Amino acid sequence: MFRFNPYSPEIDADPFPAYATLRAEYPCFWSEDAEMWVLSRHKDIVMALNDWETFSSAKGNLVNELPGRAGSTLGTTDPPRHDRLRALIQKAVTKRALAHLMAPAQSVAQKHLEALKGRDQFDFVAEFSSKYTVDLIVYLFDLPPADLEIVRDKAVMMVQTDPVTRQKGPEHLAAYEWMREYAANLVQERKKNPGEDLLSQFILSEIDGDKLKDEEILLTVTTLIMAGIESLSGFMTMLIKNITDHPEVREALVANPELIPDAIEESLRFNTSAQRFRRCVMKETTLHGQTMKPGDFVILAYGSGNRDEEVFPNADVYDLSRKPKGHLGFGGGVHACLGTAIARLACKVAVEELLKAFPNLSKVDQELRWMPSTNFRSPLELQVKA
Repeated sequence: MFRFNPYSPEIDADPFPAYATLRAEYPCFWSEDAEMWVLSRHKDIVMALNDWETFSSAKGNLVNELPGRAGSTLGTTDPPRHDRLRALIQKAVTKRALAHLMAPAQSVAQKHLEALKGRDQFDFVAEFSSKYTVDLIVYLFDLPPADLEIVRDKAVMMVQTDPVTRQKGPEHLAAYEWMREYAANLVQERKKNPGEDLLSQFILSEIDGDKLKDEEILLTVTTLIMAGIESLSGFMTMLIKNITDHPEVREALVANPELIPDAIEESLRFNTSAQRFRRCVMKETTLHGQTMKPGDFVILAYGSGNRDEEVFPNADVYDLSRKPKGHLGFGGGVHACLGTAIARLACKVAVEELLKAFPNLSKVDQELRWMPSTNFRSPLELQVKA
């Protein structure tokens, strides 16, 4: 009897065999373990992403949602409220982020790589990617440097799920509440003393007299800190895993750094850290002979859609020359990730600097420990040889 359990450590470690079975035999599958439907084919996921009236985000987009987020953030609202939030947030992000990020990103990467010089081996997660992404968030939001470690620890804890209880445990909820309070204090402080940082731009962003409310700002900041630290670090780790799993790719990137954006896009398709997100069915829908009722929750398995052979031939092969169009590494539809340009730039700079410093980078052959999460997939540690 086939089962798909998104809480399983086996799925954390390698979801792709289960995804293949889902796509081939159970494209609209009721998971008893999750008590949700699972859509696994690329075309069905894209359909759901574009049909927000049927597949709503307003009851939360995390498989196990955090309290107070649903209906209040960019990722957990539907139009027209979503359109208003996106316009105001996009205005702030466009004004501030990209134009000022390149030089700081290079400086941060070089700083942390300099500290690794002379090392034969290091943990890419703890000693580079997490430090790099935390520093970028500190820069973008002008956070106090003294808060670095605790902010990172809370962000990592927020995205995890207890594999035994299959819920957010007390430690996950406590981390979220800490981050909410932290963000609320930042908002109040920055309202009194606005600067050039991204948080100040959220506060100042205005369209036809409409501005973001304090609750909207603090939840946006909470989400972006979580995504910017843990999701970006997780994706960078998966990118380096993919590159070091394929030495010919690493060699090609060292020889021609202009190929790095192609490596990023293929990694977003082949092994994205953003594996699964949730929607709620708003009206009865029949798909592949299965009837989903209003109120049912649905998992959109992005990681499975990205391995769909109908869209990506030889999908289980990492192909630097593929240039994958329509991958789901950043979601899609009205809820396509707002931070895609920042994430792509940050990854490009990091890989460029990393391969300059360590052109012979390789992965230490070991069994990886994977983060327990129903949404994201990345190793807790990635030992690499310099």
